[in-house]
Amino acid sequence: MPFIPLKLKKYLSMRGVGLYLALTFSALSLLLTCILVEVIEIAATNSVETRIGNGLAERATQTSDAFDRGLFERYREVRLMANREDMVTISDNLHDNRVQRRRQLETLQTTYPYYAWIGMTDANGKVIVAAHGLLEGMDASRLPWFNNALSGINLGDVHEATLLAKLLPADKYPINEPVRIIDIAFPYLDKAGKTAGVLAAHLSWHWADDIKRSMFTARDQSNIDSVIVNKDGKVLLGPAELEGKTINLPSLKLAQKSAAGYTVETWPDNQRYLVGFSRSTGYQSYPGMGWTILVRQSETAALLPLKKIQLKVLWSGAAAAILFSLVGLIVARNIILPLRALAKSAQRIQNGEIVNIPAPSSNSNYFEVQALTASLNALVGNLFKKESALKELNLTLEKRVELRTAELGEALTKVTVSENRIQSILESAQAAFVGVDSRGNFSDWNTQAEKMFGWTRQEVLGKQMSRTIVPLRFQAIIDKTIAQVYQARSADRSRTATDTGNTNAMKFLNHRMERLVLDRENNEFPVEITISLVDDRDNYFFSAFLHDISDRKQIERMKNDFISTVSHELRTPLTSIRGSIGLLVGGVAGELPAQAKSLLEIASKNCARLVRLINDVLDIEKIESGNMRFEMVNQPLLSLAQQAVEATQGYAATFNVRLIMSVASHERTVQISGDRDRLIQVLINLLSNAIKYSPTGGTVTLQLDQHKEAGKDWVRISVIDHGSGISKEFRPRIFQKFAMGDSADSRKKGGTGLGLSISKHLVEQHGGRIDFFSATGHPTKFFIDLPSIAALSV
Repeated sequence: MPFIPLKLKKYLSMRGVGLYLALTFSALSLLLTCILVEVIEIAATNSVETRIGNGLAERATQTSDAFDRGLFERYREVRLMANREDMVTISDNLHDNRVQRRRQLETLQTTYPYYAWIGMTDANGKVIVAAHGLLEGMDASRLPWFNNALSGINLGDVHEATLLAKLLPADKYPINEPVRIIDIAFPYLDKAGKTAGVLAAHLSWHWADDIKRSMFTARDQSNIDSVIVNKDGKVLLGPAELEGKTINLPSLKLAQKSAAGYTVETWPDNQRYLVGFSRSTGYQSYPGMGWTILVRQSETAALLPLKKIQLKVLWSGAAAAILFSLVGLIVARNIILPLRALAKSAQRIQNGEIVNIPAPSSNSNYFEVQALTASLNALVGNLFKKESALKELNLTLEKRVELRTAELGEALTKVTVSENRIQSILESAQAAFVGVDSRGNFSDWNTQAEKMFGWTRQEVLGKQMSRTIVPLRFQAIIDKTIAQVYQARSADRSRTATDTGNTNAMKFLNHRMERLVLDRENNEFPVEITISLVDDRDNYFFSAFLHDISDRKQIERMKNDFISTVSHELRTPLTSIRGSIGLLVGGVAGELPAQAKSLLEIASKNCARLVRLINDVLDIEKIESGNMRFEMVNQPLLSLAQQAVEATQGYAATFNVRLIMSVASHERTVQISGDRDRLIQVLINLLSNAIKYSPTGGTVTLQLDQHKEAGKDWVRISVIDHGSGISKEFRPRIFQKFAMGDSADSRKKGGTGLGLSISKHLVEQHGGRIDFFSATGHPTKFFIDLPSIAALSV
């Protein structure tokens, strides 16, 4: 670059701070310019639009007023002509009068040449006289202006005059252009005050062009358009591409509301315009035509001066950016020269030379350079001291490395031995063992797992567990559970593996469960599985022991089938026996001896007990086989409770126990969804147990309450007795099958030990839960929580 001065070449060759400062000054200048341009655009655009829009609105108002005043003059002129006394003497028999009136009409047409036609009709609509004789003798009775004039409508909107166009002079009305007119018509009266006919004038639409030219200069017409729109939205006057077309613009709607104003909108040509609008409201006695005057200017043309100002500001900013860049280069030179001297000294130190960095010259004697020089000299001194200490430390480093290597080798040996021992234990285990990492992939697989599933260890390691041994319908829930465990563990790493803050995600751990799995042949079979979480704080994995329980399940099915068959076979003869004994006790065979009757009553009670036992066994069989059906119906809870109390009143009387219902008034309308018979069965079970274990003369209370839990409405049904309570040892297994209290009193009370187990299943199938509160020697409270769906209207 031979044309660039030497000093400028030097500045351009600078790197680092100097170049960045120059670029920063230039960038800031450009940024300031852009901001200024944007501010001008935002601040000035609204102001310019408002000013121009108000000006256009004023133009529209003035144009509307000019049209209203112009039509008012024609409206008044024709009305005065119709009211002139000398006009009523016209008669078909008075030739001279007709000639005279024709001259008067022609004089009026000459005075205001925009009258395309002026004439008079008789009462029947026949044109009896007209300027220049045009259309004389024509029947106008069917024309709108004649009938409207008789009805009091004196003005007609702009329309084409097809018949009249053929008769008008071609010098004023070219044949190739349509003749558009406005009808002005008034009835005139004879001397008797009756309607003698209609005086009508057709005002040429050229009148509107003349007004438009008078309102807008040649300069205005080059960039401003005026548009006249009738009340139906049709363009009467405006750009050629719009005339005769119907438009629907926001400005028209605004004109109907506010009469005058401006807006910015997009027209059918897809261009945006500033539009001033004004609605015709008439003038004095002239009622107005309902026209809307729109004066528009292209938004681009309106804002052109503002764009020129923005362009000037932009060019000025670019020039300022160049100037600031040159200033930045000069300032940067004075800054970087002492820094370069420091950099050279630092480079010599890096090469191993012992250098004492000289103090800065007086030309660059500013605080930062002095502080940096002093810091570097101190750093060099410390560096050489530490270098000596490092050499001394290296002499002993090899011995330390040998010692640590030996310790690591010993630890590795222990880990290897421990791993081999664990692997040997897993291989000798009778159960299948599976390890799954935090991403759900297999990380371990023993020999028993190979036998159970058919895959070798090498085939499954690294594969996704849920896509290998889990049936398709369970894969999504398994993946979700693994993800929840990961989120829970990540949420609080300070907790233990089984206390990660998410109980739901961990509830399956360390519990024996039954699940269905798939073998290599895609066959499903049941297993008993126990899963644990092994967590070393840096990583974790799931360990699972599995037992194939296919044989056990088969035996259980056989047992259930046997119990079901035997129960069904026993219930039929028992029903017959119970019925026969009932008939004998009822006296169907005559009066029985007291001893025989007593024996039959004992037999009847034991038959009833045996039937209840068989029904309970059948219910358990249905529960375990999944064949129990429920008919869920919306119903009031109070009637269920009342029916259960009524069903157990007789049983309570045999124990001399009183049943009480405690229901608040607002609880009587509670409604639930459930199987009526099954819910009554649960309540009868609870009431019977409470009666059975209540003291003679005691009370059993059935209570209804409502409460909220987790944002949902629940209803609680409580059965409270005043017996001796439930022993602490029996409470954990009270809802198990065939579970009965161990005391002699419990055995004496009788029962199958199935009622509470059945009740628990029925309640859970309704989306509820069953539990109790009890302490030895204190009243016992069994309760059922069911979701409440609504309250019945009282």
